[in-house]
Amino acid sequence: MAALTISLGQHSDKGRKPSNQDFYGAYLPSEPLRATKGIAIALADGISSSEVSREASEAAVGGFLTDYYATPATWAVKTSAQRVLQATNAWLYAQTRQSQYRYNLERGYVCTLSAMVIKSTTAHLFHVGDSRIYQLAGNTLEPLTEDHRFWASREVSHLSRAMGAGQHLELDYRAVSLNAGDVFLLATDGVYEWLTDAEMAALIYAHWGDLDAAAEALIAAALDNGSDDNLTVQIVRIDSLPERHSNELYAALGALPQPPELREGSELDGYRIVRQLHASSRSHVFLAEEVESGEKVALKTLSTELSQDPVSIERFVREEWMARRIDNQHVLKAPAQQRPRHYLYTVLAYIEGQTLTQWMRDHPDTDLASVRPIVEQIAKGLRAFHRLEMLHQDLRPDNVMIDSHGTVKLIDFGAAKVAGIAEEGSAASDDILGTAQYTAPEYFLGEGGTPRSDQYSLAVITYQMLTGTLPYGTEVAKTRTRAAQHKLAYQSALSENRELPAWVDEVLKKALHPSPHKRFPALSEFIFELRSPSPDMLKRAQLPLLERDPVLFWKGISLVLALVVIALLVR
Repeated sequence: MAALTISLGQHSDKGRKPSNQDFYGAYLPSEPLRATKGIAIALADGISSSEVSREASEAAVGGFLTDYYATPATWAVKTSAQRVLQATNAWLYAQTRQSQYRYNLERGYVCTLSAMVIKSTTAHLFHVGDSRIYQLAGNTLEPLTEDHRFWASREVSHLSRAMGAGQHLELDYRAVSLNAGDVFLLATDGVYEWLTDAEMAALIYAHWGDLDAAAEALIAAALDNGSDDNLTVQIVRIDSLPERHSNELYAALGALPQPPELREGSELDGYRIVRQLHASSRSHVFLAEEVESGEKVALKTLSTELSQDPVSIERFVREEWMARRIDNQHVLKAPAQQRPRHYLYTVLAYIEGQTLTQWMRDHPDTDLASVRPIVEQIAKGLRAFHRLEMLHQDLRPDNVMIDSHGTVKLIDFGAAKVAGIAEEGSAASDDILGTAQYTAPEYFLGEGGTPRSDQYSLAVITYQMLTGTLPYGTEVAKTRTRAAQHKLAYQSALSENRELPAWVDEVLKKALHPSPHKRFPALSEFIFELRSPSPDMLKRAQLPLLERDPVLFWKGISLVLALVVIALLVR
């Protein structure tokens, strides 16, 4: 199976300056880190007016190459890099504010930065300042970044953006699709201002077999042409790209054979089957115990019909991979893997309890006070997903467990979306995998999900727990256009048979809006409003029905008039 490999050439020189204020570096991790986080390359250029810009350059590059790999594997490259660089920028700015240069930023901890993360088949570029990233195109170089420089005159210019120049960092980002053989050049202005794009391309081709020599040749040529600045060059050539499924989670288990038929008493890799817990068209779940320790676990196998489908296998394996990375008491966990596996199955924690579906059957007339704690615990689990850039995407009562202690836990991550995996070129499709009644309307338009999509699903469950019905019935799945979704009629949760404050209905109505942009901006706001309604919600609840819900008002008027007409006809 092909893997991501590159060739790298680097060189830096102080040139005619007394010291070198540039700094550069790269980190080429081995697997599985190379698959989950990629290869990182970066260079920074200190400004000549500052005596501490060398420290700034070193902190920017060193901090990026170190801290980027400490971010969660579930985060997208863009999220990871931006979070790290924002933190580094804040630190540089604080250093300047605490130093003797606090009133003159041009003498403080300021530098440019150009960085590249190569993950799967994409190069992610991050840039601020006037160092540059190029891509070799034929006999010339194509700039992929834009200089952040303000020209006061033909001779005088200043950096308009840089690391450490302000409390908040405005960072350029660009994603470039890769092919084997692509070449990229990162260079500071001490190089590119003294050579044409064609000259630099020619020197790279002349030293194609030794990219370190190519970097040295570029710097020597710029010096020969009169460069009076520090000079730094990095050259990256893509030698091979990974195939689909080369990520850690698929490679670890995806190639294993299906286990033999399991029944009570069967043993598999040190586990003994106790009984079957659940069976569906997608998978079979068994209660098992570890033979040595007696620990109970849930052992899950993929259905025979899906065992040859790469997409189904990837989703199946992903659940345990995710369970190991979410550390939250409201999310199903996976026990540590103690021994190698010889078959395709996953092992998850066993939860002694009942599903929310069963709980609702046992409590058909539950009140708001009983519903709130359950909803709040589900939300805590969802927020653990969202913090790691993951979406559950199949939140429904069957996928919520309540254990014997009353703790609510989210289960079944087969439909989940992980930003860090999605950008690897995952084979998983964008098909709607959730249950239609609980799936947010935007999915039926072919749009990608967001945390507000999970918010919608939670609001449906909340509504169902309070009313025993669904807010739109089964109509959402039938609306495949935006115009049709605008016609969806929310059915009020208020009823003569229920003691429910009017403001709760307003909170639910907002969280269940067909347009994700009109729901609560954050899941935490929805949960807060269920306990402490905002003045706006209270005001809306006190409005007459004509203003609060004109459609429902006129429907009511029409019904009354129809009854009057029928009564008159009967007479």
